[in-house]
Amino acid sequence: MRAASLFVGIVIVIFGEMVSHPLAQDVVPVLPPGLHTRTLERGNGSRIGYAISVPATYAPDVHVPLVLALHFGVQGGPSMNAGREVLRLLIGPGLIDLNAIIVAPDVIDGGPWSTETNEQAVLLLLDQVMRSYSVDPKKVLVTGFSMGGSGAWHFAGKYPDRFTAAVPIAGRPPAMAESWRVPVFALHSRRDQVVPFAGTEQRIDELKRAGVTAELLLLESPTHYQTAAHAVGLRQLVPLIRQIWK
Repeated sequence: MRAASLFVGIVIVIFGEMVSHPLAQDVVPVLPPGLHTRTLERGNGSRIGYAISVPATYAPDVHVPLVLALHFGVQGGPSMNAGREVLRLLIGPGLIDLNAIIVAPDVIDGGPWSTETNEQAVLLLLDQVMRSYSVDPKKVLVTGFSMGGSGAWHFAGKYPDRFTAAVPIAGRPPAMAESWRVPVFALHSRRDQVVPFAGTEQRIDELKRAGVTAELLLLESPTHYQTAAHAVGLRQLVPLIRQIWK
């Protein structure tokens, strides 16, 4: 553990700004390639669990993309490593060609991701990952499935300076998307009866008319609960993500 972790206050450099996290007492360790499950102490007696996937090609002298992956709903109960599950089932296989570090936090208070507690925990974790690993700040993507898809819409809209792409999957878009800035590639299934695709289709059309880079990929077959089946569509979005990152 680095000496900085011994201090209650940690100052982090991100996107050229100094961001202070007075509650942070721990740091994210640099781990070998593979999928790992960890916890991050938040310094106020609480912690956030997370899974992190480090690509086989990772080297500390090369900047790599970073993906923040938000998991599906957990019915208001303990998250039970839901971050690891969405990473393992969907985000990892779907975005493997990006050779990105993928971090998937566990929701703290049962959700949604837009609560103040979850927001603070997720942003702290994101900052700490960027502090520990060699991340390209111009290639930071937020994605998620179902509740996590709604969370991806939320974080990209509220914190546009932190993300350079958003990929909400089977999530509800915000009621309004005024002043939207982040390129967004939404993924949805026509057979989704829990979160119908019409709302996403409408929001993407509005963003396009406003001049925002926005696309919707509609799948024909998965139901809402066939999480892993959405990976085929996620793989199809990789070229679009790479294009905007050039």
